[in-house]
Amino acid sequence: MTGVAVRRIREDEWRRVRRLRIEAVSDPDAGIAFLSTPDQERAHDDAFWQQRTADNATGDAAAQFVAVAGDEWIGTATVLVYPLGATDYMGRTVWTSRADVVGVYVRADHRGSGVIDALLDAAADWAAGLGLRQINLDVHVDNARAQAAYRRNGFVPTGETVTSAHGTEAVMTRTL
Repeated sequence: MTGVAVRRIREDEWRRVRRLRIEAVSDPDAGIAFLSTPDQERAHDDAFWQQRTADNATGDAAAQFVAVAGDEWIGTATVLVYPLGATDYMGRTVWTSRADVVGVYVRADHRGSGVIDALLDAAADWAAGLGLRQINLDVHVDNARAQAAYRRNGFVPTGETVTSAHGTEAVMTRTL
């Protein structure tokens, strides 16, 4: 992973956030990794992207991280924080305050290079800095490559599953 830095996005980078999101959901493996399509993402107006970027660039409710090689964005991961009693992005009631990793993407030509490890560590460090004790994610049961990467990064299956628009997702957690 030489020459790659991971950092939180900045508010003025909404155009790059939009481009990377559309790229991510356009990936051939996106069908079991994302809950949206390129057409759905392209349909959002500039105000949507500006607000989404602002929300993920500042504050303690969400944070988006990017992996940057030179000036090129090659990966991303977002963390959503849920307080006790909230409803998460899958419609589940949150029974303990937690953080969820969503929107994980690494360009195909950088997969296997440690980029995902750095993104997940940044996400975990940020959540731990908020005093959270665990970070969760949902991964499609047929996405063996992603599951292996998550296990390598300290995530373990909880035994819980949830049904998404794309089928069955396994819940994994990492203690912080």
